[in-house]
Amino acid sequence: MLKKLEGYMRGVDLGGWLSQCDHTKERYENFIKEEDIKTIADWGADHVRVPVDYELVEDKEGNPKEEGYAYIQRAIDWCGKYGLNMVLDVHKTFGYSFDDGEQEQGFFENEKYQERFYRLWDRLAERYSKYGDRVIFELLNEVTDQSYSDTWNRVSTECIKRIRKIAPTVKILLGGYWNNSGDALKDLAAPYDENVVYNFHNYDPLIFTHQGAHWVKDLPKELRFSTKQTLGEMYDIIEKNAPEMLDMTHLEKGSDKKIDAEYFKERFAEPVRIAEERGSALYCGEYGVIDIASPEDKLEWYRDIHEAFEFYGIGRATWSYKEMNFGLTDKKLDNVRAEILKLL
Repeated sequence: MLKKLEGYMRGVDLGGWLSQCDHTKERYENFIKEEDIKTIADWGADHVRVPVDYELVEDKEGNPKEEGYAYIQRAIDWCGKYGLNMVLDVHKTFGYSFDDGEQEQGFFENEKYQERFYRLWDRLAERYSKYGDRVIFELLNEVTDQSYSDTWNRVSTECIKRIRKIAPTVKILLGGYWNNSGDALKDLAAPYDENVVYNFHNYDPLIFTHQGAHWVKDLPKELRFSTKQTLGEMYDIIEKNAPEMLDMTHLEKGSDKKIDAEYFKERFAEPVRIAEERGSALYCGEYGVIDIASPEDKLEWYRDIHEAFEFYGIGRATWSYKEMNFGLTDKKLDNVRAEILKLL
């Protein structure tokens, strides 16, 4: 039976606040405020996931920036006030980002960069492990290439060992390649101890959840998809317009199936099996649908993935609270938001 990550079953990502941003005081002070944390608590969530980039807390040489750490502390304090737990996620480290546009390079090839990553986590653990009853650590967001797998297993294991010298029992989230794909969990190192939790993201099928996204380079921006289409119909469109994407679509040629709860149960079955075999809980740190999709389709997608999460008992946080092309607070969702919030 799958272990549950108690206290982290219904969450919301705070993307764009301390990560994937212009890293200015204006952004840090105003993008997320205390009332936003209260709103999320009022929605019935039990936690937030807070992505942070290394620039928040380090200067160019890797020295700590106290003013940056103050914003993490602010998030922890606000969460404590409103009864929310928190995931502290290193979204970008020196030399690596899931986003090629960040032009961070060399982390997986450079042991000095890796040592800087360990030192970053030493400082985070020293400061925040005392909140281990309501804060858990996520080592690194979305390793991309499968070729990084062996190096990532070595680096993540070493990092966990370093953290354990400071924080013996704090829970640590660990994800794999292909941007935290559930399909990559099989190649992750076995959990270092009982408090390491396997982590994945799900935006299946990508051509639906990311339709029109300017950052998906092989997907024609004009293509539109709906939950009313069959997987076979979607396959045919991609085969004709973007055949290079077929291997990552999780579609079926000639299938009359649609995106529904059974689709997600099938997609989650293998990650669940692996987590069960290795004695880990399972957590989905990101899932959501781009704002280009219709609100009605977005609601339907949430309804189906929610059923699968509940079926297996998988904790999760949806991407994202505000803006970032996926925002739950965006006006376009005014007519369906109340229903979506029931499905977090």
